[in-house]
Amino acid sequence: MTSTDLLVDAFGRIRETVADVVDGLTPEQLAFRASDSANSIAWLVWHLTRVQDDHLADAADREQVWTADGWAARFALPFPVSSTGYGHRPAQVAEVTATADLLRGYHEAVHTRTVDYVRGLDGRSLARIVDASWQPPVTLGVRLISVIADDLQHVGQAAFVRGLLAGR
Repeated sequence: MTSTDLLVDAFGRIRETVADVVDGLTPEQLAFRASDSANSIAWLVWHLTRVQDDHLADAADREQVWTADGWAARFALPFPVSSTGYGHRPAQVAEVTATADLLRGYHEAVHTRTVDYVRGLDGRSLARIVDASWQPPVTLGVRLISVIADDLQHVGQAAFVRGLLAGR
């Protein structure tokens, strides 16, 4: 097994859990928040997908799936097209509403692009510096692990919220 095989597997686990979390839920259930300051499943899945799309597009020096494939228009959110959810206040979180099909479709499109990119990487690629503003500078490999860690945390939070819904 290669390092890229491990990365593809990790991104695949995120994809599977996203599908499990949103499957069968209504837009109202996806928008449920445990409190006024909590995140919804819709926001969490949208955000983790936006982060993956943003960071991978930057690393690959290509346009994001969000804009290239028309997902920004389909979601029609009241934010700048560049928004990924970082720094969103509770009122902005509440504005992220979507169907399960829309969330899953966008995530699937980003996942496909991610896996296509990652499969073409090797050890030399993973050692490339992608952000020199940090000390030590961030390599592509570290950036990918950072995205995986962030996405796994958020999809776990979304699964927790789904569990709260089941108990209602």
